[in-house]
Amino acid sequence: MAPGLIPQTFIDELVSRADIVEVIRARVPLKKVGRNYVARCPFHKEKTPSFHVNAEKQFYQCFGCNAHGTVIDFLMEYEHMAFPDAIEELARERGFTVPRGAGIPDHSEKHRTLHEWLEKATQYYQRMLREHPQAQVARAYLERRGLNAEVIARFRIGYAPPNWDNLLPALGGETAKAPLLEAGMLVKKEGSGRVYDRFRHRIMFPIENQRGQILAFGARQLGDDPPKYLNSPETPLFHKGNALYGVYQVLGQMRSTDCLLVVEGYMDVVALAQYGIPYAVATLGTATTAEHLKRLFRITSRVVFCFDGDRAGRSAAWRALEASLPELRDQHDIRFLLLPEGEDPDTLVRSEGLDAFTTRVHRATPLIEHLLGTLQAESSPGKIERQAQVLARVRPLMTNLSSEIYRALLMRELAGFTQLPLDQLSELMRSSVAVPQNTPPPPKTTQPMQRKSGRQIGEQHATHTSPMRTAIGLLLKRPDLAKLAGDPSRYAGWNIPGARVLTEVLTLLQTQPTLSLAAILEHWRGTETGPYLTQLAQWTPMVPAEGMAVEWKDALERLAQQARDQETARLAEKDLSTLTEAEKGQLRALCTRTRTG
Repeated sequence: MAPGLIPQTFIDELVSRADIVEVIRARVPLKKVGRNYVARCPFHKEKTPSFHVNAEKQFYQCFGCNAHGTVIDFLMEYEHMAFPDAIEELARERGFTVPRGAGIPDHSEKHRTLHEWLEKATQYYQRMLREHPQAQVARAYLERRGLNAEVIARFRIGYAPPNWDNLLPALGGETAKAPLLEAGMLVKKEGSGRVYDRFRHRIMFPIENQRGQILAFGARQLGDDPPKYLNSPETPLFHKGNALYGVYQVLGQMRSTDCLLVVEGYMDVVALAQYGIPYAVATLGTATTAEHLKRLFRITSRVVFCFDGDRAGRSAAWRALEASLPELRDQHDIRFLLLPEGEDPDTLVRSEGLDAFTTRVHRATPLIEHLLGTLQAESSPGKIERQAQVLARVRPLMTNLSSEIYRALLMRELAGFTQLPLDQLSELMRSSVAVPQNTPPPPKTTQPMQRKSGRQIGEQHATHTSPMRTAIGLLLKRPDLAKLAGDPSRYAGWNIPGARVLTEVLTLLQTQPTLSLAAILEHWRGTETGPYLTQLAQWTPMVPAEGMAVEWKDALERLAQQARDQETARLAEKDLSTLTEAEKGQLRALCTRTRTG
């Protein structure tokens, strides 16, 4: 379910009826101070409360790390949820049913049913690991890998007995058949219609989502039945390119983490947790995808990809780098740790110990250094040829690099490597760099502990607030000002950054004047404009409430004058003999208005 499939009218009503204070207080202890509620920020460590919740605006902000947003933002960041899941959770708490767009079926009940059957299967496999006569080989394997009872229980590891028909009779016979087939636990035999167990004589690793609900299983062979590792197939719950093994255990150990270590397999995650590294997750043996990166960055801003040092590991690291570029933001820190050949995280942490392995993680290679190092290692030995080949391979990658800061740093490193002047190098690479749109630059969204403080943002706004920012910012504070603006279309033709946003906000507020600040912001979630409006929502105008209407009108007049000056300059630059009579009249009127204004 994508955000666009939930009617905006429902989101407006849900956000308007939800009390952000009530939602946050259920998760964080709040204390009323004046008109606001305060607490120690749940997104960074602090001794003095700097986390503020404004009931009137339905908005929260931390003046320490600058975490901020609506009730939806809070659920997404605190619970590490995607947008649709946050809507579902808020609707459930309020007793609402989330409607879908036309033709979009509601799968929530089916998903709940499948989760329940997979939970029953998990409990069955856990019991079999303890009780089945042939589970001794599974227990011996886990013991050889150094896993104790506590970590086995934490990851809910189990055992699938041999034979072809264990699961169905254990879970209820025919009533379990249809859901277990749909969940990928049973396989239908062609021709006969009979079913058999997908997993037999294997160690079972439940794959959970961030809430601890079972999505699927990974299974490690104990006998001769290939493959060595077998995952559940794609199901309504499980999509291999989206899931991360171990994410629930990470979130259970810590509300927030400075780093996530991404490894290749189930045993790597479990063994690292056993030896004191509880922040590892795995991509289930598949290449890293954009969805993996999105999920990782909802939890932390620092990701370290850890792969074996052989050819396959280096290839996996490069694919992860390519997937990372479009998702990379200025505040993100992506690094790469390639282990000594013949080692994996499990064997290495056991052989060299926690401290040495942790040092490796802290010293992992930064993304740009890894990118250039890999390309140089794979290029021709000649200096000129190597430089040319590196530039040729970097150029298409620049198209996908979304962070302006990382792009600038990469250009600096390339200039040093090629010894080309930066302006010449920029000209060579220019065709690979996307041209930004003529819209107000969105502020950079940031993660905990890397954000600017609320005071810093306030100081920036106080000294750099343009008439356009003032006009839009005041609208967010006082939506009723929109009724003073007249027809919003008059602003659409202004060639001023932000004119489109001003027009859209005015149009929304003139049609829905009772929207709260939170509901306004939800209209632009996931768009280029959204972060820009969210930053303006934190701005405190240096004018009392009774003076806001006058300040707003003044900002609009300054914008109108700016638009007139632009049009005057445009017409004045043209050859007067080519002007139409209408344009000549327009120029005279503009010049007269400028003189008298």
